[in-house]
Amino acid sequence: MDRTILFVEDEERLREIGVDYLSSEGFTVIEAVNGKQALELFEMNRIDLMILDVMMPELDGWAVCKRIRNRSDVPIIMLTARSEEEDKLLGFDLGTDEYVTKPFSPKVLVARAKMLIKRAEGTIGNNNYKIKINGIEINKQSRKVIVNHRELTLTHKEYELLVFLIENKGIVLTREKLLNQVWGYDFFGDLRTVDTHIKKVRSKLGDKAKYIKTVIRSGYKFEVENET
Repeated sequence: MDRTILFVEDEERLREIGVDYLSSEGFTVIEAVNGKQALELFEMNRIDLMILDVMMPELDGWAVCKRIRNRSDVPIIMLTARSEEEDKLLGFDLGTDEYVTKPFSPKVLVARAKMLIKRAEGTIGNNNYKIKINGIEINKQSRKVIVNHRELTLTHKEYELLVFLIENKGIVLTREKLLNQVWGYDFFGDLRTVDTHIKKVRSKLGDKAKYIKTVIRSGYKFEVENET
């Protein structure tokens, strides 16, 4: 698997364990010990995924994630020893794709890395790779979303959420269902994570936001009238 992961962790032992497991799975792993070094290495290399510790010298993980998201939608896994709900919500608000609490299982970390890379490359999901519906165009191979002839900038989770809603148009999807399908079966997150991401997707869809309907006490559904 010729993919490059930037592993950012200031605790040497944890970094060594993670690097060993990822390398044994065929990944090329670049190591960084602080946020400043991480940004420098990101600019110098083609990175397919970042594993990013929160508490680091120079720049913390939140600051690094925010700066990366201003220029790239590369998948990001946040590593942290803190498990407070608000921390997780902050991470997802900044554009984190996965959240792993330390001490972590190396096997689980590798599995999540593989899953995110496959999703980013469009190798998970429906084989019909083009979606066109009422002014929304999605190419699942390139992961491009065009609305009214304008390309949108979506995070990985925003993109996956939109695609899942459209592919299940007309079906009421509970928040639990969306968490399971978009964030993964082993993600035990707050249901507000879904609401936050729905709000962001709607804001980016412009006049197409009306197609994402809120179903009171149930969840959401994608519904259009006079589909074209």
